[in-house]
Amino acid sequence: MTKLSVLDLAPITQGHTPAEALANSLSLAQHAEKLGFTRFWLAEHHNMRGIASAATSVVIGHVAAGTKTIRVGAGGVMLPNHAPLVIAEQFGTLATLFPGRIDLGLGRAPGTDQITAHALRRTLTGDVNRFPQDVLELQAYFEEPEPNQRVQAVPGAGLKVPLWILGSSLYGAQLAAALGLPYAFASHFAPAAMMQAIEIYRARFEPSAQLAHPYVMLGFNVCAASSQAEATYLRTSSLQSFLNLRTGVPGPLPPPREDFDANLTDADRHMLSEVSSCSATGDVGTVRDELRSFISRTGTDEIMVVGHIYDHTARLKSFEIAMDAITGLNLEN
Repeated sequence: MTKLSVLDLAPITQGHTPAEALANSLSLAQHAEKLGFTRFWLAEHHNMRGIASAATSVVIGHVAAGTKTIRVGAGGVMLPNHAPLVIAEQFGTLATLFPGRIDLGLGRAPGTDQITAHALRRTLTGDVNRFPQDVLELQAYFEEPEPNQRVQAVPGAGLKVPLWILGSSLYGAQLAAALGLPYAFASHFAPAAMMQAIEIYRARFEPSAQLAHPYVMLGFNVCAASSQAEATYLRTSSLQSFLNLRTGVPGPLPPPREDFDANLTDADRHMLSEVSSCSATGDVGTVRDELRSFISRTGTDEIMVVGHIYDHTARLKSFEIAMDAITGLNLEN
C-alpha cells in the first residue's frame, strides 16, 4: 500500500497576506489529517515573497498544535544555514511537545539566493561540504548522552527524532544510503535524476538503528478537480509560479489564467514539460491513472503530494481527490 503525504510551502497568494497563508496551511493540515494523509511537511525557503514557511520549526509547531494525529515535519530544514545544536534543540522541543509526531528532513541547499545565504550564515566559514558531518553531529544530539558529555540538546537528548535526507541529485541518495536513513527526492520540481538516484540509494543502502530497509518518498504534483478543464485552469497558477522562479522573479502565487498557453515560449514549454513528468492534472480517474503509472515506474514507498492552487477551497478539494485516487488504487492491489 502506497502512502500519501503533503508538502506545503505556506504559499502566499497574490492579494493576500502571510497571516492568511499560515492559516491556510493549518486548514490544509487539518483537512489532510481527516482524509488519512500520513504526514504534513513544511519547507525552509528565505527571502521569497510567495512563501511563508521561512521559520520552519515555528510553523511546524503551529500546525502540530492544531492537529492531533498526523505526523508533522520539515521537508526540509536546510542544515548549512544552522548550527546542528540549534536544530536539535528546536526539534527536540517539538518532539517533546508532540511526541511521536515529528519528522526532520534535512537538505544541504541554502533554500534561497546567494546574497540571502550569506545573510543567513552561522559563521564566516559555513560550508555545504560539511553537510555529512553536520548530519552526524545533529543525529548524535538525539542519542542518549555519553557520560560527562559537556554539550547536550535540552530537550532533544535521547528522543531519537527520525531524520530523513532530502535531495534533487545523486549526492543525497548516496548519503542517505551510507547513513541508513529514509530518502525523499524532490521529483516534483527536479525530476531529471530521479530514477538514477533511487537506484543508487537502494543498491547502496546500509541498515541502521533507525531503518532496516531502504525507504523512498517522492514528490509529485497534483492539481485535481471535478473536470479536466477545471484542473488544467487551476494548474496554471503553479506553472506561472514555476516559470517566475526559474526566470529569477519569484513572487506570490498568481491567480489562474485562461490564456496561459498562448504566451509561452519554446523554452517555457520545455521547462514545464520536464517538471510535469511527475505530475497529475485532471479528475479522479486521471489522477489515479497517473499515480498508477508513477508508482509502477518508481516503486516508491510513499508519495509527497504538492498542490499549489490559488483558491484555498479548490486546493482542499484537490487533496481530497488525490486521496480518493490513491485509495481506489490501493484497493485494486
